[in-house]
Order: sequence, then structure tokens, then C-alpha cells
Amino acid sequence: MKALVLAGGSGVRLRPFTYSTPKALIPLANKPALEYVVAHLRELGARDICLVVGDWADTISEAMGDGSRFGVRLTYLRQERPLGLAHAVRTARPFLRDDDFLLHLGDNVFPDGAASIVEEYRRTRPATGLVVQQVADPRAYGVAEVAADGAVLRVVEKPAQPRTDLAVLGLYYLTAAVHEAIGAIAPSLRGELEITDAIQWLIDRGHTVEARRYSGFWKDIGRSDDVLACNRRLLDDLVPAVDGHIDAASEIRGPVVVEPGARVVRSRVHGPAIIGAGTLIEDCLIGPGTSVGRDCTVRATHLSDSIVLQGAQVHTPRGLYGSLVGRYATVGPAEPDEPAHRLVVGDHARVEIIAA
Repeated sequence: MKALVLAGGSGVRLRPFTYSTPKALIPLANKPALEYVVAHLRELGARDICLVVGDWADTISEAMGDGSRFGVRLTYLRQERPLGLAHAVRTARPFLRDDDFLLHLGDNVFPDGAASIVEEYRRTRPATGLVVQQVADPRAYGVAEVAADGAVLRVVEKPAQPRTDLAVLGLYYLTAAVHEAIGAIAPSLRGELEITDAIQWLIDRGHTVEARRYSGFWKDIGRSDDVLACNRRLLDDLVPAVDGHIDAASEIRGPVVVEPGARVVRSRVHGPAIIGAGTLIEDCLIGPGTSVGRDCTVRATHLSDSIVLQGAQVHTPRGLYGSLVGRYATVGPAEPDEPAHRLVVGDHARVEIIAA
């Protein structure tokens, strides 16, 4: 089966991290998000996968390769501008031909998998099959109105006043019927060809469009809080492995991965947690839900429920929790005679300081 992955988003809501890293490659449990997407598609039966990429095309192709290490074949398609999901499908028509295919958003992660839903769609072959889930605030998503038998009556993109709380998640089963629909619709008010408009076109003309509720964990990693929540969930599946060095004064508790070349010195690491290759953890308490990337230095710090990216240095006695530290960033103490906090903060960054 074929699959199309949209990995060309600019990641505006994840700035400043996406100034230097494409959103699809943001690490979750020390692996790029896109690796989880590809693994999910392989689990769903897709072996021929096209990644639609934008300005980060070279970076993504270098990171993901030809797909052989994932057991799939990866090809790349450049979308010059992000003009909507339906536009990406239209651009990929030479790859898709008239085959049924899966459309997966590159920033949507499904750790529990959607195999049973996709298997049903492959058996029954509706014109379109949606995966939906109840959300607290559906205004940021496509929203589906679904009959008791699963038939989709209406689908609207990011409605100001949603008529249901069923969000359309970033995994679609599509047939060749969608190409006619995309050819018939016009760009939306925001100038994009919306996949929801194409699906509504199919509904209005009597095609079978169905939805199935997904009860597992799912995240669109568009915001830092969602990245942290997804990291926590993925760490729950961690298989313990210690390939680095842990000295006699240190303690490891729970599921912990210490990658090759990493050193844990006079520290406690309480899993689930992962310590990246070449990283030094010294005089620290590393708490659950923490991923520390490769080649970092973390000293005299209590760190929990956080992600520290490659090459960062963290040394703060007050500790950090719920934090996302960027690549090669430095978090450290001020000089003893400094009268106040001293910060170098980049564009779109957020800093929260405990009041004295």
C-alpha cells in the first residue's frame, strides 16, 4: 500500500526550535518525530511512502534516507509552498496514480497505532475513511459530524463554532475518488486547497465517507506542551538498556536508557528516562519523563518531565521541569555578584522565572 506524509510545515508554533530544526524532526524520546510516523505507516501495511517536503527537504532526506532501515521505500516530493493538504495530494498524483493510499500528517503521532481502523477501511473501501477523536476544543481542527452508523454527514475545517467535538486526526484512508474532488474545489479563504473541502464534495455527491473513533493516545506536536506530552507517552514504552557508563555512586531506577558513550556520575536517574550518546550527567537527579539528547552536559541539576536537545549545557541548582531546551543552548547560574537574572533570549522564546 502507498502512503503520503506531509512533512513540509514550517512549525511556526514551535519557534524558536523550528528555526534550526524542521518540525517533523523534533526529537521525541531521542528519535525524530518522523521516524514514529514512518514506523506507524509500516505497521499499517504501507511500504511505498512519499514524503512531501518544503524548505527543509535536504535536511529531512539526509535524516531519513531511502527508508531501507525502516523496512520501507521512501521517496521525496518538493512542495514549493504549503498550499494545503489537498494541494499536496494533487502534487503527488504521479506517485499515487489511482491507488488507494494513506495520508498521514508528519506532526501527528499515534503510539497506540490505528491498525484495526485501517484494516476495516482496506476491507470495506469507502471513498474516504476518517479517524476521529473527541477533543476539548475542536476549533483548531477539521471537525466531523458523524451519524450513529459512522457515516460522515459534514466536515468543516477549523470552524469558529463547532457543531461537534469530533476532531479529524492526521490519518486518512483515501481512494482515487479524492482526485476528482480536489480538481473541483477552489482555495479556501486562507488561500489553501483544504482536504476537508474535497471530502465534503464527495459527501455532497453521494460517495461513502466514514469515520471511526480512535481511543488511543494521539498528539499533534504543534506546540511545546504537546511535544512534552508526547515525549512522556513514548517514554512509557521504553525498553531499559545501559550501554554507557554508570559509576558506583549513581542509582538507576525504573526503565532507563543510557546510550553508548554517555556517563552518569554521582547521580540518580529515575525512569522512564533516556540519556543520549556522549552526554555527561553529573551530580544530578533526573526524574521521569525526561529525554536528554546526545553530547549534552547536565550538572548539579534536578531535571524532570523535560527534553534537552543535542549539545545543550544545563547547570541550575533550582532545577527544571516541563522544559524544552534547544540545541547547544546554555542554562546556568549567574555570577555570585549579579543583581538580577541575565538572559539571552531568541525570537519567539518563552522564559518563566519564579518570583523572589
